Amino acid sequence: MPKTIIKNAKAVNEGKIFETDALLDGDFIERLDSDISDTNARVIDIKGDLLLPGVIDDQVHFREPGLTHKGTIGTESRAALAGGITTFMEQPNTNPQTTTIQKLEEKFSIAAKDSYINYSFLFGGTNDNLEELKKLDKNACSGVKLFLGSSTGNMLVDDEVVLEKIFRSTEMVISAHCEDEATIRANMAKYQHQYGDAIPIKFHPVIRSEEACYLSSSKAIALAKKTGARLHVFHVSTGIETDLFTNAVPLEEKKITSEVCIHHLWFSDEDYEKKGTLIKWNPAVKTKGDREKLWEALLDDRIDVIATDHAPHTMEEKDNPYTKAPSGGPLVQHALQAMLQKEKEGKITLEKAVEKMCHNPAKLFDLDRRGFIKEGYYADLVQVNRDSQIEVKKDNIFYKCGWSPFEGVTFDSQVVRTFINGHLAYDQGSFAKDKKAKRLTFNR
Repeated sequence: MPKTIIKNAKAVNEGKIFETDALLDGDFIERLDSDISDTNARVIDIKGDLLLPGVIDDQVHFREPGLTHKGTIGTESRAALAGGITTFMEQPNTNPQTTTIQKLEEKFSIAAKDSYINYSFLFGGTNDNLEELKKLDKNACSGVKLFLGSSTGNMLVDDEVVLEKIFRSTEMVISAHCEDEATIRANMAKYQHQYGDAIPIKFHPVIRSEEACYLSSSKAIALAKKTGARLHVFHVSTGIETDLFTNAVPLEEKKITSEVCIHHLWFSDEDYEKKGTLIKWNPAVKTKGDREKLWEALLDDRIDVIATDHAPHTMEEKDNPYTKAPSGGPLVQHALQAMLQKEKEGKITLEKAVEKMCHNPAKLFDLDRRGFIKEGYYADLVQVNRDSQIEVKKDNIFYKCGWSPFEGVTFDSQVVRTFINGHLAYDQGSFAKDKKAKRLTFNR
């Protein structure tokens, strides 16, 4: 692969915005400096556009194997690439589920062939696979995933004895979906008795309530403190939960961390009337007050990471009564644009957005030389034009499911180019034929 010089970049990295050129050699950033020249390098002049580290999304559902009518590792990683995401960590609730080392490695085999961006997977813990989990090498994948609320098949971990054993049995990050199952079932029974299957969507955040989230999150955190486990709470959705987390120490010293998703920062319960089941997620999008508390916790560093929880479904599946419409939606293509839009609105700085979407996931999961614009690091880079409007429409959506909850939104920034391991993988709407994605490695 020839050397590449990215000229006239406005780089954002580690709390600073600075002008630089970047020399890429093979997979890596060889040099950052002004006026770099090399007669053997191709030159890409980005003329003052932003140069960001590639976004690292620690929570996606790419639906392969078994659910490929919704999406595949190939289709969804391609959409992510167009959105400036260069690394994903995919969840275990596929079909079959990723609850054995064999099934984990089968997913890696698919990604090695089909993924457009760097990849790893989470290993699913269940009520009955503790011995298999104990065999898992701590550097084999990005971590362990536990569903402590409703999930597919056998992935709900509701045996408290097993749960504590899991917390005591791994050095890896345990990422948890926290919603209290008993609370949700009681709420669902109440509304089904009143409405049958046609429960108005506005009751989704009442059924999957603030109480359900807080009960489960607080219980998981208490268990982590008791056992010393390394816990990461996925997709925090309520204001009350934010008080469970601390900003008293830097991320590197935290044993308990948290994440917020794009949809919980963008939408509120006021959007259900217009968007309906298209914004039905678990945990549910809740009130404007909850959304503001999430923003506060994100900005004061109680919440550590921004992710997507990308989970595509077909329109036919979404177009069902409440009890039959699945939860989840596609987000990877527009996550970075959404946060840059919030930066233009004064909600977050560029530096903070890069910290939460790039630096912190790399730190939290101990990724090897990713998530930063640094000499010697992998050249996962994104060029963004800050003054180029684009409306999200069906004809510019790359997801296999063909729709987005952002349809009709006009963003004021565009991803122009995305580099994967020094390779220009996405260039102004075109995708390179050669895939240079790599399996993630870790410093553990």
